[in-house]
Amino acid sequence: MKRVSTLATLLFALILTTIATAQDFSGIDKSPMDMAAYPTDYKVSEKTVRIIYGRPQLKGRSMEELAPTGKVWRTGANEAPEITFYKDVKFGGKDVKAGTYSLFTIPGEKEWTVILNKNLNQWGSYFYDEASDVARVAVPNGSDITPLEEFSIAFKDAEGGAHLVMGWDKTRVAVPITM
Repeated sequence: MKRVSTLATLLFALILTTIATAQDFSGIDKSPMDMAAYPTDYKVSEKTVRIIYGRPQLKGRSMEELAPTGKVWRTGANEAPEITFYKDVKFGGKDVKAGTYSLFTIPGEKEWTVILNKNLNQWGSYFYDEASDVARVAVPNGSDITPLEEFSIAFKDAEGGAHLVMGWDKTRVAVPITM
């Protein structure tokens, strides 16, 4: 009797395992999540800042179509990025307390407005609330000759801290972060 019970349990586990491994993964996100952190060296576990964001791709579309000039943009794809500061910093010269914030931008021809907002878990910029802004920083809109197909965020060492660098197509924007 014990042998039949053990055999039935094993058969049931095999059926469940087969069902679990046969799941449909056709809905994988076309704009995958990515993360950037500073310090950028993976051997340094004590980070100052980390950002998690979606990476949209141009795929034959213009940047203006996906991130219109003069309109609040979620700064990536899907949910608005969440940026976590593990200590108090100056973000573009503005004092920002340690914590997690949503990141929005307003693309412009000559400068971008980069926004830290205290409301988290926001899909897109549909529910963006300016009254919840913690900091707004205007930074010059730069360019590079090498276009980026995927929207990208990275940190670059700078005197007194780092620059949060955003790039897409030939546009480059950098926000200084000092500690």
